Amino acid sequence: MYKILIADKLAQEGVDLLESIDGVQPVVRTGMSEDELVAVIAEYDGIIIRSATTVNKRVIEAAANLKGIARAGVGVDNIDIPEATKRGIIVMNTPGGNTLSAAEHTMALMLSLSRNVVPACNSLKGGAWDRKKYMGNQLNNKTLGVIGMGRIGMAVVKMALGFGMKILGYDAFAVPKEAEKLGIEVVSDLNEIYKRSDFISLHIPRTEQTVDMIGEEQFKMMKPTARIVNCARGGIINEDAMYDALQAGTIAGGALDVFPKEPPENTRFSDVANCLVTPHLGASTEEAQVEVAVEAARILADAISGGAVKNALNAPGAGEPASPIVTAYSELAKRIGTIMSTITVGPVKSVEVQYRGAIAAASVGAITTAFTIGLLQRHFDVPVNIVNVAMLAKERGISIDETTNTDSQDMLSTFTAKVVTDKVTRTIRGTIFGGDLMRIIEIDGFEIEITPEGTVVIIYNDDKPGVIGVVGTACGKHGVNINTMGVGHKAEEGKALLAVSLDKVPGEEAVKEIGGLEFVNEIYVCQLD
Repeated sequence: MYKILIADKLAQEGVDLLESIDGVQPVVRTGMSEDELVAVIAEYDGIIIRSATTVNKRVIEAAANLKGIARAGVGVDNIDIPEATKRGIIVMNTPGGNTLSAAEHTMALMLSLSRNVVPACNSLKGGAWDRKKYMGNQLNNKTLGVIGMGRIGMAVVKMALGFGMKILGYDAFAVPKEAEKLGIEVVSDLNEIYKRSDFISLHIPRTEQTVDMIGEEQFKMMKPTARIVNCARGGIINEDAMYDALQAGTIAGGALDVFPKEPPENTRFSDVANCLVTPHLGASTEEAQVEVAVEAARILADAISGGAVKNALNAPGAGEPASPIVTAYSELAKRIGTIMSTITVGPVKSVEVQYRGAIAAASVGAITTAFTIGLLQRHFDVPVNIVNVAMLAKERGISIDETTNTDSQDMLSTFTAKVVTDKVTRTIRGTIFGGDLMRIIEIDGFEIEITPEGTVVIIYNDDKPGVIGVVGTACGKHGVNINTMGVGHKAEEGKALLAVSLDKVPGEEAVKEIGGLEFVNEIYVCQLD
């Protein structure tokens, strides 16, 4: 008998499903403190949580029999995934259950902003009857800028089209092929969204790249009639900048369903008439709660009983152990994917990987998967792994063109990746020396040799004397040591590439100083470990 603890409030349909499965015993105990959870968790094979319960290292250490953790929802910030992975506990979420709910809430906030629903309601309840004061605007024929073209973003697009809105779409990584069929105008410059949109809706994860992505500079680009809605993640919009923009009339309105810290510490938006705030209601519909409850129950019951593992965020490798050479190239490919995702700008149009030499005779599927994981990871706020990577890539319209050629070139074996976007074409080639020594030997036609580990800074620069010395001095000035360095030249073009591995991640000031040097054309910081 498998015992499953339901530690947070879950729709009854999820509990009923578990009770209908032979060999599964669900136990509902909500509202437990951490100490109480630690005291009982050893009795259970699985646990289902929402956002109220935290499964931290202490809980996991006490979970002697725990095989799986299911989050009925998307976010997994309240689960110590590395510790669960270390102990062989599968962590799963339910990413699809709240898609329509979140999209509908986005539309509800847009409509409320455009028709002054909340202030008009409060005014009437206060005894006033002021129709002129609350004159609104139609959504029809307005331009909606959608930032992030994943599941929820595309659901918003379809709903907005029903209101007769014109759609501008932007995605830093990839745009689904369906976007073209829907007539979306896809833009590669995010500033186009800010400048041209009447409404802006965010549907992107919160990552190092997106924190405070919309601040004072971006608000100044917007129309004074623009309205912005965030039902994605708190912290993408700089709240201070948004408050100032609303107060100054730089934009017409804003709506926040998510906050950097929840409940929010900053309550000053309560005094701003043209700002709507809701307590993270994006997934709070009865239908969504039922869907995520049933999905969480089903995937957890399957996983802990030895069935199929779905939506796993920390799944181990599957099948027979890979050969040492495939394992080595898989790690190299994943790191190449990470570098590629960092230095490649614009939505992805095509992806190619090529195997040459001895590695081409091996089963390379695991290597291609590892590359894809590296390529996608920084664009998602949940772990990308062998279980979910294919689904995430397909969702964004990405397919990998894989070719093999056993004829070697200048190396016994090489792995090459090529990514084409609407802005650039990037190519990275790597190899393995001595069985396990990873090396990148070419980037965009620049022949170099560098170890892909730690923090790697890649600089595209004019081919001039003294570049290495100036960059080294700048690093030293900011307390950053250079471990290794690779330099490639294209003398006929007067261009060069400098790749340096550092002992730590350089600060913003260091990157800004190096990027501002007159000979530097582009600079990218790649974190590989």
